[in-house]
Amino acid sequence: MSTNTALLIIDVQAFLIDHAFQGHALVERIQKLLTRARDSQIPVLYIQHCESEGEFEIGTPTWQIHQTITPKEHEPVIRKFACDSFLDTTLRDELESREINHLVIAGLQTEYCIDTTSRRAISLGYDVTLVNNCHSTLDSPVLKAEQIIAHHNALLNGFGTESNLIVAKSSDTLFV
Repeated sequence: MSTNTALLIIDVQAFLIDHAFQGHALVERIQKLLTRARDSQIPVLYIQHCESEGEFEIGTPTWQIHQTITPKEHEPVIRKFACDSFLDTTLRDELESREINHLVIAGLQTEYCIDTTSRRAISLGYDVTLVNNCHSTLDSPVLKAEQIIAHHNALLNGFGTESNLIVAKSSDTLFV
């Protein structure tokens, strides 16, 4: 893994953990991954979804990052208002200031923010490791969450360009 790697934790917020497929098991896996990243001195950046009302209204209890993975003082929390964590945010500036070229991505929701951010990262010249057991979603009217997760793990693994690629890996293989 590149020495210019960062762990990007996307939308691991109270509401989503309470409603996502295996949400509490997911946050436990992310917590272990986060501990190993910090122990390995891998920079950690948080993305926090925001809306003007509803579950993700800024300041509401359901908008908060899950209490088991609270950011440390030096770990940036980047607020976003779209599925793309790069769109109208400071994410790219934060990554460039740390000379990051490889993102390890975990969080929620698989078919929205995880997918969009992973694909956009490739377009912007980053390599991506999608942590295949550290992202989740909710059931849709068409597919169960478990199917959505499996589909995206298969679909995104190997997606990329001639110079950048998404690779799906288990959290057990990372930062060890």
